[in-house]
Amino acid sequence: MITRRRIIYLSGYDPQGPQGYYALFGSQLKRACTLWHTKFTLGPLVIESADIASWTVTIGGPNWKVFTRYDFVRQEDIISANCAEPIIRQIYRGVRWMLDDLATGTTFRVFRANWQFGMHHVVLQLLLLAWIATSMTAGTLGWYIARHKLGVATPIGVGISVAIVFAIFMALRPLANRWLVIRVNNHWPYLREFGRGEANCFDRPIEIGAAHLRDLVTANDADEVVVIGHSGGAPLAQCMVTRALELDPDLGLRGPRIVMLTIGSITPAVAFHPRALKIREIIRRLAIEPSINWIECQSRKDALNFWGFDPVAGVGIQLGPERCNPLVWQLRFRDMLSPKLYRKLRWKLFRLHFQYIMANQMRASYDYFMLIGGPVPIIEWAKRQRDVIAEFSSEGEYLGAE
Repeated sequence: MITRRRIIYLSGYDPQGPQGYYALFGSQLKRACTLWHTKFTLGPLVIESADIASWTVTIGGPNWKVFTRYDFVRQEDIISANCAEPIIRQIYRGVRWMLDDLATGTTFRVFRANWQFGMHHVVLQLLLLAWIATSMTAGTLGWYIARHKLGVATPIGVGISVAIVFAIFMALRPLANRWLVIRVNNHWPYLREFGRGEANCFDRPIEIGAAHLRDLVTANDADEVVVIGHSGGAPLAQCMVTRALELDPDLGLRGPRIVMLTIGSITPAVAFHPRALKIREIIRRLAIEPSINWIECQSRKDALNFWGFDPVAGVGIQLGPERCNPLVWQLRFRDMLSPKLYRKLRWKLFRLHFQYIMANQMRASYDYFMLIGGPVPIIEWAKRQRDVIAEFSSEGEYLGAE
């Protein structure tokens, strides 16, 4: 049985940082423990440094108790700085990313792999273009009316046109923020740099996380060390583990079991670009690493991941019998949520994308809080699934305890 676990968590491209994720964790933890009839103690949020924040949680049933330390790799300053750049620069980078993906066939590869993911990309791209086009169209119309209907001088007409463009553009910006148009189109140019192996804004959290992983394994004070990458954090987690293996090639051969959990991963969309040599080499390296348990969690209902997709062969990496990773775990949100809530959320794409790290309403083989705080090794949940559920009584006792 697991009694102590260490978690290293990498979020997606989300500026809310550890404070937001700690609040979410706390609210969902209570619900999860009510479902499984377990008790919990949640420690306070501790800002360890500019790079790491942490908290502890102890979860227990009648005959088991697990202490977990949850380390959050901070990126919020990076993301906030990226999103605070002049909007014209962000738009330029976003449009260049769109055109490059089209020219290189990357957009087609994404659609071929998962049309839902492709559609969400294209919709957000079109919304960015529509924002620009609406502003420009309004400015052009204003110039036409001023010049040809009101007879104002050309310089004044141009001034009016520019003022209208600016006013409409700024009036629509809150809507673009609310619909994540700016953030998503801001994110992908950086991911393309990352995939190609160029120096980029993610280098610091990856280096910090890799060194932290090495230190946790060396300390050997846990039964299981788990690296979790959610959404845009998944490719960073993969890079981080690979970097830790470079720092210490024997990392997974001693001490606690190392598990890498990629949930709602967007890595394939990064790897589809023909020049994304770095990320494909990372995937190849992890696919043949027997000392790391890589588990890839996918959900059909999550339009922001690649359901039913082989994350190795699907991006063009062909390996023989040496391949041992990942174990692909296909989840059903329908099994986790009540029919009423499932119907309510089925079209809320970003809310469903967060279900991987939120509490369930029904006992299911995938339960985030039992994975990180329960007594069963995560690999056993992924392999045996409903058989593991049966080992917990209605009162939270673990019947598989020895």
